[in-house]
Amino acid sequence: MTAATAVTPEEIAELRDRLRVLTDRAEIAELIDRYVTLLDTQDEHGFDEDWTASVFTDDCRLEFPVGNVHGREGLARFHFEKKSRFDRTHHLSANYGITLDGDVALVRAHLLASHIHLGDGPDPGGRFDIGGYSEGEAVRTADGWRLRFWRFNLLWSDGEGPRPGPSPRTLRRSQPLPRPRPQDDPTHPKKG
Repeated sequence: MTAATAVTPEEIAELRDRLRVLTDRAEIAELIDRYVTLLDTQDEHGFDEDWTASVFTDDCRLEFPVGNVHGREGLARFHFEKKSRFDRTHHLSANYGITLDGDVALVRAHLLASHIHLGDGPDPGGRFDIGGYSEGEAVRTADGWRLRFWRFNLLWSDGEGPRPGPSPRTLRRSQPLPRPRPQDDPTHPKKG
C-alpha cells in the first residue's frame, strides 16, 4: 500500500479555477447551440415572444446583413419576420472560439445555414445557403450566460436570396470587411 500524496490548498485552488474555465466554456458553447437551434425552432407552435430571454440580455445588440436590433424588446418579432420569408431553415454552428475574462467572454463561431424557399418564392422549394461567422460578447447573469452583443458576418451565399431582398451577387459584392473586435469597436457598449 502506498501513502496518498497530500493535495495542497494551492493545487485545490488551481483545480477549482480550471474547472470553472471548463464549465464556463461549456455553458457558452451550449448558449450558442441553443440560439442556433432556436433560429429554426422558436416558432414551431406559433409566434413566441419569450424565447429570447433564454439567450440575450435586456440591452443586447445584434447586427446582421438583414438588419440590426438593439434591446430584447422586438427581437423575437425581428427573427420571426426574417424567418417567415422561408418555408423552413436549418442552421449549424461550430469552431467556437471563447476568450474568457471573468464574467465576460468574447465569442466567435462559424455558421452555415440553409433556407428553403416558400412555394411562391424566387425558387419554389429551392435553397438559399449562406456561410460566415458570428462574433460577439457573452456575459454571466443571474440566469446564466447570455449574449449582449452578436454580429453575423456573411462570407458567401449560394442560390436566390429571399424576396424581397438582395440577390446573391449583391450579397457577395457587399461582404463586410474584417471588423474590429467588439472591445475595439467604438460603437460597441463597454462593460462596467
